[in-house]
Amino acid sequence: MEIHELKALIKESIREVLREERILLCQVLIPYVSDEEQTELNEIFGSPSDYEEEESVDMTEWVRYGNKIS
Repeated sequence: MEIHELKALIKESIREVLREERILLCQVLIPYVSDEEQTELNEIFGSPSDYEEEESVDMTEWVRYGNKIS
C-alpha cells in the first residue's frame, strides 16, 4: 500500500469517528422532552407552520456559512 493511500485511509477513518462522536454529543446535549411537556409547549406556542412570515427568521444561510450571511 502506498503512503498516500494509507494517509487517505487514515483521514477517512478519522472523519468517520469524528462524525460519529459529533452525533453522540448532539444526542447528549439535546434535552429530553416528555409527550406531556411537548403537548404543553404546542398549546403555548403552537406549530411553526401556524406562524406568520414576519414572526420568524430563516437561519439556514447563517448556519450553513458559519455565521456569515452573504
